[in-house]
Parts: sequence; structure tokens; C-alpha cells
Amino acid sequence: MSGSRSTESGMGGGGVPIAGADVAVVGGSIAGCATALAAHRAGAGRITVYERTTGHLADRGVGLAIHNARYAELAAAGYLDAAMPWVQLTTRRWYVRDGAAPLGRQVGVQPFPFRSYCWGPLWRELHRRLPAGTVFRSGVSVRAVTDTADGATLHLDGGDNGAGSGAGTERFDLVIGADGYRSVVRDAAFPDVRPSYAGYLAWRGAVPAERLTELDLPGLPTDPWAEEDCIYGVFDGGHVIIYRIPDGRGGHRANWVLYTAPPAGLDLALDTPTSLPPGTLTEALHTHLAHVTGELLAPYWGALLRLTPPQEVFIQPMYDFTAPRYTAGRLLLAGDAATVARPHTGAGAVKALQDAAALEAALRAAPERPDALDALDAYGTERGVTGRTMVELGRRLGRSFVQETPDWRTLDQAGLDAAWAAADGSGAFGGRELKN
Repeated sequence: MSGSRSTESGMGGGGVPIAGADVAVVGGSIAGCATALAAHRAGAGRITVYERTTGHLADRGVGLAIHNARYAELAAAGYLDAAMPWVQLTTRRWYVRDGAAPLGRQVGVQPFPFRSYCWGPLWRELHRRLPAGTVFRSGVSVRAVTDTADGATLHLDGGDNGAGSGAGTERFDLVIGADGYRSVVRDAAFPDVRPSYAGYLAWRGAVPAERLTELDLPGLPTDPWAEEDCIYGVFDGGHVIIYRIPDGRGGHRANWVLYTAPPAGLDLALDTPTSLPPGTLTEALHTHLAHVTGELLAPYWGALLRLTPPQEVFIQPMYDFTAPRYTAGRLLLAGDAATVARPHTGAGAVKALQDAAALEAALRAAPERPDALDALDAYGTERGVTGRTMVELGRRLGRSFVQETPDWRTLDQAGLDAAWAAADGSGAFGGRELKN
């Protein structure tokens, strides 16, 4: 069955504004919910969100962190607020393995003014803020998008959540691609843009905070890890980042992400963007993880990672790219659909939410310009600069702390500060300032 959407107040005809326009958002994650909210606030009429997965997005337990200054900007813009569960982080402590010392040797300490969140509860709060009239269609896959002068058409593969047939085609005045690094909207706008594999992986997992009492190692301090601390455990060829996040039920989880190259000789097909979800890791990957946690990290931090059941560990290969522009006719890009920067930047969620805030401002300005589509060029230009900055930052941090690591055993506080300053030369860690 094929459907067709039309509107009398679409964005065709030169100077027709966003007010009343029929908008589709492809992708229903954090970026999708935020951009749907942006379109609503800017005056769009009907908004339909397409999410290909059928699982419970609110159950995702991965952690993320948002710089305090970026939080303040996004809260002022109405995309974050104090009701969203969070943990305040203040200090980053760097440790290198030092014999049997449970925590290792502390290389140095740096300020770390970030709020940590759990992906699922944050998504739930953003989803809850969508207007009542938003149609959220889960289990519907958009396989292609076509753009014309007077509208854009989605070609659907099927699926449904009670909102009618999931197959066929549907036409909109504007389509926002918030569908991640494998974006079909980006493919339609810029078919030659392809994410590039960086040569290493991120192992990810989380542990209920109450299980940390199981780590009873000889010589372990009474309070080995303060709630406000973010831990960087470093070794030749990689590092792990560990920090507490809300669990969505009033407690905490210890969230961790480990960066290092896969074991030599392992046959992984990673040239095409992919991920290895929980339960799919091979025995060779689990063996490599055991080696890193048992031999390269200090005992306490390695044991903490091993508390995560093997079937809950997943892998995120490192890719990066940025589209040449964030706009193409009636197609707009946001979040990872527009730019993927390596997670080292500490700004993935920040950038997605900033994209939404900037898009809202651009859409609001559209009626003031002779051509509504031209008014969006400002959004594409400004966010494109940010995207390129974050991609380059991610590459520098990956090169400095994974691919060409310093000799951590010889570094002190001054050496650490110099290494960090060299990697984050632009000062963009945690995200660039949101432009008004």
C-alpha cells in the first residue's frame, strides 16, 4: 500500500515558511527526538518520526557526558533540564599500571566539569517532551529518500506501530535525517560520503554500582573511587574511561569504554560501517579483552571491567566523517547522520542536541527570508564548521591516546598536561560553544 502526504502550506513556492509544514524525521533516537522537538517549536504542522528498531530505546544503558558549559547553553535553549537524571563529575584522574598496586600509579589530575547521563533515561525524557500530535512509528525502515523541488518522498520497507501501513511511499515538505552513521537521508543527499574505519575499536559495558564492593583487592583504599571522579586508565596502545551514570531507577552504574586495536590477525569486516551488539563478540575478542583487563590495566580497573557479563559487552568500531553540508534541497541532516566524530571528543550527544537547537533557530528565521530553503543555509554552514572541528579533534585524540600513545610510565603531571594540550589544541573537548 502506498500513501501520499500533501499540504497547502508546504515549503514550495519560493517564500512559503515552515509554519504548518509536514515534516518527517528519520531516526527516533536522541537526535531524532530533539530535531522533532525543534521542528515543532519552529511551527511545523504534522511531524512523523520513523525509527527502524522495534526494541525499547529507553532500555539502552550506555553512558554519555555533557560539559557543564554546554549543558547551560542547551538548558537555556530548552533541550536539557535538571529533571533529567544526571551525576556531577568534577575531576579526571589518570592511572597507569604499577606492579600490584590496585589502582596503579596516578599520573596526574585534571578538572573534568561534566554531567553524566544514561542514554535510555535521557532519551525517555526527550521523547516525553514531544508534542501529543507527534506520530512515532517504530519498526518502520526507510530504505530510500527522493528529493524534488516541491517535496521529498520516503520509500518504506514495512513495519508498524498502529499508525497505518508501514509499506509504500509517503511525501513530506521537509525531511530531517537523524538516522545515524548509516543514514539513508545522507545517502540521498550526498551519496559519495562514506564513514572511514579508524583502525581500532571501543569495547563498552556497564556495572551496577553496588557490585563494586565485590572488588576486594589487597591494599585497596577504603574509598578507591569518588563519585565525582572520571577515571582514565592508560596503557601502551589504548585507554579506558570509567565514570558513574544514573541507572534510571535512583541508583548508579559504572559506565566504561575501552579503546584499543583488535588483536592481530583477527578477520573483522569493518570497512563497511557496523557494530557488534551484546552477545555477538567472538571468542578471540573476549580473549583480547581479558588480556587487556588482566595484563595492561591496573588490577582494580581491570577487575571492574570484568564485572560486566560477557554477553553484555558490545563493540563500537571507530569511524568518522562529515558531510560537506547539512542541507540539500528539502533534506536536512543532524547528529551522526551529518557528522560522526570519535567518542574521545566527549561531545557526541552535545553535538546532536546543538544541531537541534540550531535547526530550530534556522527554521524560525525562514519566514524572514525570501526563500525558506535558503534560510537553512546558515544552519548547514555553522553546524558544518562544528562538525569538521569535532572530527579533527577526535582524530588527534585517537592518535595521541590510542594509536601513538606516550610512554605513560615516564609521565608526571606536567608531561600529562603537555600531552593533553597538544591533542586538544583547539580547546574543543566537550563540544564547541553553541552559536546563537
